[in-house]
Amino acid sequence: MKKLKIKNEEVSQLLDAEVVSFPKYATQLINLANQNAHGTRPEVVGQMSELIKQFKGRKLEEWETWYLSKYPEAIEKAKTKILQMIENFKEVITLIDAQMVEAWVKDLVIVKTFVGLKFQEAIIKRVAEHTGKTYKISDPEDEAKGIDGYIGEVAISVKPRTYESKKMLPETIGVCIIYYEKVKDGINIFFEDI
Repeated sequence: MKKLKIKNEEVSQLLDAEVVSFPKYATQLINLANQNAHGTRPEVVGQMSELIKQFKGRKLEEWETWYLSKYPEAIEKAKTKILQMIENFKEVITLIDAQMVEAWVKDLVIVKTFVGLKFQEAIIKRVAEHTGKTYKISDPEDEAKGIDGYIGEVAISVKPRTYESKKMLPETIGVCIIYYEKVKDGINIFFEDI
């Protein structure tokens, strides 16, 4: 069996597409600005995966003509949104100094790591408060059995909500499971009576 790899630049060449070069770091900044500005979301430029299926042509120039006939202002709207975010970046970049970078690194390495890895305790504590019971975080021996803690006398395991759909897993914990899902503004918790 043979294996081939086509690099991105080669794909463009094979499709006779123009290869555009940008200064170093420019595409990373534009991408970041676009992520924040939502400049190329479907509501601005259309659902590309669906549009390309509808397109019956074969050449780049045909695609451009066809696309712009359907979304004549999309490029301009996306550009405006992204450019505004770039202006926001320009404003804030002058405020970034060594002290701010150090605070950011500390927040990431110390605070966010701690919160991100210790959130199971927060979940157990919150459910215990909700049920009016005490809680205890498990010791290494209990952790080895899949027990993350106790609410009252009930052994608890904290699992992501996606774990629910994986019932075929061979693991049997035999304890009460609290499910969670991380959402943009916090953590949703799901549990039965404890």
